[in-house]
Amino acid sequence: MATEKSKILVIGGTGYIGKFIVEGSAKSGHQTFALVREASLSDPAKGKIVQNFKDLGVTILYGDLGDKESLVKAIQHVDVVISTVGLSQLMNQVNILSAIKESGKHIKRFLPSEFGNDVDRTVAIGPAKSEFAVKAEVRRAVEAEGVPYTYVINNCFDGYFLATLTQCETRLTSPPRDKVTIYGDGNTKAILNKEEDIAAYTMRAVDDPRTLNKSVYINPPKNIVSQNDVVALWERKIGKTLEKTYVSEEELLKKIPQSPHPLDLLLALNHAIFVKGDQTLFTIEPSFGVEASQLYPDVKYTSVDEYLNQFV
Repeated sequence: MATEKSKILVIGGTGYIGKFIVEGSAKSGHQTFALVREASLSDPAKGKIVQNFKDLGVTILYGDLGDKESLVKAIQHVDVVISTVGLSQLMNQVNILSAIKESGKHIKRFLPSEFGNDVDRTVAIGPAKSEFAVKAEVRRAVEAEGVPYTYVINNCFDGYFLATLTQCETRLTSPPRDKVTIYGDGNTKAILNKEEDIAAYTMRAVDDPRTLNKSVYINPPKNIVSQNDVVALWERKIGKTLEKTYVSEEELLKKIPQSPHPLDLLLALNHAIFVKGDQTLFTIEPSFGVEASQLYPDVKYTSVDEYLNQFV
């Protein structure tokens, strides 16, 4: 029997992953609300995103994490709250928790802003460790409040990591065609997912009793790859061998504290993901997690191989 789809509120919807989540929610038939700061409408890029939401039938509500009244009002419209706020706002998510309590609404699920590595099973150092520690602190607050939750662990965004062949020091918009930097020996496996697919799996998880109070890992088999795998795939597509520079772990560890922000964070993420294997060094146990591509085999995901075709 088909159950009625939850009404969803997205907080942080004009951010990087947020816009994909809002679109995914609207397109999958959920009545969707986006909480937007009025100030963000004066930013032309964000104004355009908000207009796109409206065109998809999304209800725009005005407010922000510092305005509890706006949060409480927004939460009263929905069953599920998804936060996609950025780094600087992570700790302010405790305001969402108190607003959920105050709204008197039975919220079926809260998805805090995760959308990366599993912060409870990480070997990250430096600025990446600090970011993950804040996310872990938010998790503990969610659990302490007894709010039903799902943590979405989507690992790497294709738009950040795959579109640049993991060259996340530079703001490339397409993979390099001449030379490439490889961290460590290049053989450590990571997991890279397309943003629309992350949204699709997230929407399937919000109403699924199997994901209640669990982490949902988006680990589709074709997207578990090493840097060497990705570079070799790209070389085959463009019919050219790239010049490779290998940066040892020792060199990378020296470079992180010497680099300005946000380069230090990007390098620390590369160290955790592509040198230490942060995304693939543990087994998902049923006690804490489920894997999305196994739960939802009908979701047609974009493989790493297919994603790279657009740049050829």
